[in-house]
Amino acid sequence: MDQPRRLFDCLQFNLAHNPLSDMLAGKENGKWRTFSTLEVSETVNQLSAGLLGLGIGGGTDLTPEGRDKVAILSKNRPEWIIVDLAVQQIGAILTPVYPTINLKELEFVFNDAQVKMVFVNDEDLYHKVLSIQPRVPSLKYIFTFESVPDASHWRDLIRTASQEHLNRISQIAEKIGYKDLATIIYTSGTTGTPKGVMLSHENILSNVMSSIESAFNDIGVKGQRALSFLPLNHIFERMVTYIYLYSGTSIYYAESLETIGDNLKEVKPTLFTTVPRLLEKVYEKIMLKGMELTGVKRKLFFWAHSLADKFEINANKGAWYNLQLSLANKIVFSKWREGLGGNIRAIVSGGAACQVKLIRIFTAAGIPILEGYGLTETSPVISVNRYPEKGRKFGSVGPLIDGIEVKIAEDGEILSKGPNIMMGYYKRPDLTADVIRDGWFSTGDIGLLEQGKFLKITDRKKEMFKTSGGKYVAPLPIENKLKESLYIEQLIVVGAEKKFVGALIVPSYPNLKDWAKSRGIVYTTNEELIAHPKVIEMYKDLVESFNKYFNHVEQIKRFELLPADWTIDSGELTPKLSLKRKVIMEKYHAALERIYR
Repeated sequence: MDQPRRLFDCLQFNLAHNPLSDMLAGKENGKWRTFSTLEVSETVNQLSAGLLGLGIGGGTDLTPEGRDKVAILSKNRPEWIIVDLAVQQIGAILTPVYPTINLKELEFVFNDAQVKMVFVNDEDLYHKVLSIQPRVPSLKYIFTFESVPDASHWRDLIRTASQEHLNRISQIAEKIGYKDLATIIYTSGTTGTPKGVMLSHENILSNVMSSIESAFNDIGVKGQRALSFLPLNHIFERMVTYIYLYSGTSIYYAESLETIGDNLKEVKPTLFTTVPRLLEKVYEKIMLKGMELTGVKRKLFFWAHSLADKFEINANKGAWYNLQLSLANKIVFSKWREGLGGNIRAIVSGGAACQVKLIRIFTAAGIPILEGYGLTETSPVISVNRYPEKGRKFGSVGPLIDGIEVKIAEDGEILSKGPNIMMGYYKRPDLTADVIRDGWFSTGDIGLLEQGKFLKITDRKKEMFKTSGGKYVAPLPIENKLKESLYIEQLIVVGAEKKFVGALIVPSYPNLKDWAKSRGIVYTTNEELIAHPKVIEMYKDLVESFNKYFNHVEQIKRFELLPADWTIDSGELTPKLSLKRKVIMEKYHAALERIYR
C-alpha cells in the first residue's frame, strides 16, 4: 500500500509487508497467547462492527466535540490495541485513562470528554467506573476484558457484529483524514484539573515514521520481539507501539511490573522502553546481588563495575582499558544481559531525566540506553540518542528527530515546532494559546543544544526556585547526582524563598539496613533506624561528599530522612513514576519546618 495516512493503516501495512504469527501476545492462564496479524485484523473489524451496532462512531459531525468518546482503563494487553484500532477506524475517539486515577479526576475526565462507553480490565476497575456512572450522564456502556459477574464482556460485542456493519467500516474509514483527531489524552494539569491533549493522526504518525527513520531502523527491530510494560495510556508507550506495528515487531505484554524479570527471560526481547525509575530499580537489584558475593567473585564484580563507571562514548580509552572491558563483558556483564533475556540490543528511556551514571554503566555492559525527550503535547518524541555511537552523547537527550525544529528562548526555555505539535487542549483554547505561539510550543523545560546538535535538559522551568538571597537553583541536576548513591532511593531538593537549600531524603532501606547490621546498630522500625546518630552522621558525610559538585548556593545544608518510600499508591508519584512535588511538600510539611526551624 501507499504511505500510510492514519494510525490504523498499520494493519493493512502489516498484512501487506510483514504478516506475523505473533503480532500481539499476552499471558492467559499462565501461558502466552499469541494473536497473528490476520487474527488481529479480523477481530478489530468485528469489534468495529459491534461498536457501530451500538451506535458508536464518528457520526456526521467530525469536530472533536461531535465525535463519540470511548474510554479505556486497563493494564497493557493485546485487547488494549485491538480496541484502540477498532475505535479509530470508525471515527470515534479513544480517551485512555490511568487505571490508578482517583474517582474525582475520573469523573471529571468522563464528563469533560462526555465518554459514551468504557472498556475496563477487571472487576475492581468495573466497580470503580460503576460507582461514578450515576454522575456521568453520557456513559451508556461498560465492557470488561476479564470475565466479571453481571458485566458485559468485550467479546459480546464481537458476537453481535453484523455483515451490514462490517460493510460500512471501509466507507467510514475512507473519510478519516491525516489531519483528523485520533485520540484525546488527559494529563494532570497544574491548574488542578486534567487537560485533554488532542492528537491527530498526523501528529502521532509523523512522529512514528520520523522515529523509525531517525532511530529504530538502526536498532533493527523488524521480525524481532519487544516487551511492553509502560502504561499504554501514556503517549510514549502508545506511540512506540505504532512503531512496532509499522516495523513488523512482535509485541509481548508483561503481566505486571512485578513479573518483568521473568517475562524478559521468557520473551527474550530485542528492545523495550522504560522510565528511569525502573532502570534505577534494575541497577539496585544488580548491586545488591554484587554485595552478596564473596571472595574472588565479589572482587571481579566490583572490578567490572569500576571499569564501567569510567566508560566514555566516542572516546578510545586505550588498548589496555578495552581489553579489560571486553574481559569484564565476558565474565560479569554477560550475566546482566542474561537477566534481561540475553537478546537486548537497546533500551529506550523517556518520561524523566535518567542518571548519567546509569546510562554509562549499562552502555559499558553492552546494554545501550538510548535516552529521549518529549511531552504528550509533542506526540511525544522531540529528540532521542541514536543506536550508532556517533549519534549518542551521555547527559544529553540526543539529536532532534527528522522534521522537528527546536529553538532556545531568551530565558533558556526549549521551544519546539513540527507536525507533531498537538492540535490543542480539548475545549480549552485559552490554555492552548498559553503554550503555542506562532506554531512554537513552549515545553516548560530549560535546556541547550550542545555542539549545535545534542539537546540537553537542565531543568523544569516551573521547578527552578529562588532562594531568599535571590539566587536561582535548579533542583533536577542536584537530585540526579545524589541518587547515584546506593544509600539514597529518592529525594527532593527544596529551598524556595529560604536562606539555603535543603532536601527530603528517602534512604534505600535494603542497603541502609545492611550497613546498619555491619555496624551493630539495633532498631525495630525505620523511624528508629533513621533517628540513630550513626545513621544521621553517615548521611551528613554522604551529602557533604556530593556538595563538592555544586556551587555554594546549590549545596544542601540540611536534610530530613523519611521513613517510607514514595509510591503511586501513597500519592507522591505520578503513574509514570515522576515526583509530585506539590503533594510531597504538603505531606511532609512538618519535616520541612524542621529543616528551616
